Amino acid sequence: MAEVGSNLDFRAELASAAAEAGLMLRQDQLERMSRFQQLVLGWNQRINLTRIVDDREMAVKHFVDSLMLVRYIPMSRTTRIVDVGSGAGFPGIPLKLWDDSLSLTLVESTRKKADFLRIACKELQIEVNVVNERAEEVGVDPQHRESYDLAVARAVADFPALCELCLPLVRVGGWFAAMKGPDASAEIDTGRRALNLLGGRLSELHTYELPHEMGSRTLVLVAKASPTPSAYPRRPGVPTKNPL
Repeated sequence: MAEVGSNLDFRAELASAAAEAGLMLRQDQLERMSRFQQLVLGWNQRINLTRIVDDREMAVKHFVDSLMLVRYIPMSRTTRIVDVGSGAGFPGIPLKLWDDSLSLTLVESTRKKADFLRIACKELQIEVNVVNERAEEVGVDPQHRESYDLAVARAVADFPALCELCLPLVRVGGWFAAMKGPDASAEIDTGRRALNLLGGRLSELHTYELPHEMGSRTLVLVAKASPTPSAYPRRPGVPTKNPL
């Protein structure tokens, strides 16, 4: 498959955007993230991974936005991460390329996307666990339930549903990070009941501007305060169709 775009152009855009966001990337990180961008673009010709294909827009909206987590979460105490509804691998793979010591699991229910994630991780020579199942199924699996330091979800569902999909995966004392758009206040208000039922406690809200005036985002941090009752998550499809 032919390469798409320019590695050098993307690398320059990513370095510039990351610096504007206060994130300094090493040369090896830039090279590996550039390689990942090429993999996303190449596979995007086969399957629908992203509508964003411009170098600058990808650098900002996919890579830098993913890496903003390291500004607000104590990653030194976060060794096991699960990315729920990973899609094209954001934010999980950029976080792994930032810090290879992280233990990363990507949950993706669409088989073709899960296949892409496995191949991309092999190409990038990073050790990542890709789980091709629904988050509701993973959340009741003893191998995964309440075993992660951090669960993160980006543009997957509304906040109440995300709480039910993600909090069962987080250990008590860990974190759930919901990466949302500029105004998440209404979603958060509707999610308070879900938080109480699932053992979560709203901890912090961080609103930040993306580089190059590409919009604002809200990072919602939820602390896992108590175990999630065994009744949750409910069966596949219910959390999004009938949120708590």
